[in-house]
Amino acid sequence: MADGILILNKPEKMTSHDAVNKIRRIYKTKQVGHAGTLDPMATGVLCVLVGRAVKASEYAVCDSKEYRVGLKLGFESDTEDIWGEVVPVGKPVMPAKDEVVRVARSFIGDIMQVPPMYSALKRGGVKLADLARRGVVVEREARSVKIYDITVEEADEAAGEYIFYVSCSKGTYMRTLCADIGRALGTGGVMSSLVRTKSGSFSIDCAKTFEELENMSAGELDAALILTERLFCELPSVVLPEFFAKLARSGCEIYQTKIKTAYPTGTLVTLYDADGFFAVAEALDFENGPALKPRKQFRI
Repeated sequence: MADGILILNKPEKMTSHDAVNKIRRIYKTKQVGHAGTLDPMATGVLCVLVGRAVKASEYAVCDSKEYRVGLKLGFESDTEDIWGEVVPVGKPVMPAKDEVVRVARSFIGDIMQVPPMYSALKRGGVKLADLARRGVVVEREARSVKIYDITVEEADEAAGEYIFYVSCSKGTYMRTLCADIGRALGTGGVMSSLVRTKSGSFSIDCAKTFEELENMSAGELDAALILTERLFCELPSVVLPEFFAKLARSGCEIYQTKIKTAYPTGTLVTLYDADGFFAVAEALDFENGPALKPRKQFRI
């Protein structure tokens, strides 16, 4: 069975869950998951995990994201985007492009953001979006996120319509960023479009569409998968001698003094043997000293 990461260019009007189900049919396996949700309105990079790669979802390190975001000023929405109940905000005078750019770039850095009700976050095991559809609104605590950069690609100053490129940390909501920029300008603002162009090291340039996948042979589908270890490219790696590699493959902890490493407690590392990547381990303290304990095995 095929194992690895498929970079999908998710189409509009499809949930991430729907995309996973379609990949299950294409690859003829139930072992499919994803890392990082995209709303139905959003298109672009969705990391789909196939085969044993599904084990990687909880440890996948894709902290940075990049988006192409449409912002329309002069409106507010219950969903913070144009797919919701959109309401004009009086008759605001559209600010000059320079002012929009200045205010947008004032969000660069560490900011506090209140997650929207229409999101995949859960409360009591229920998605906030499902609660919102029932008319239920719950309090959400502001969370710290980071905006690395915001640049304007397109602008229609008179219409109050802008296309931004945003680089940010995971967990940043573009619809909320649009609404916050609109509030800061005094005009209101809603997200009009969203394309995820990059997730971690995975770019939309290497993403496959469903049309492409459905026209591939079995061999081409396998070749479309990226090695699972790419999900962990930001983690330090440890190459183990065969004696210790055999112990690690059996799930045993490897004492750091034996392999001359000194990773702090809680550090995640990738483990390699002569045949390549085989596991993710965590640095933990044991009675006999600090050791690397395998957490997920990716090779039988």
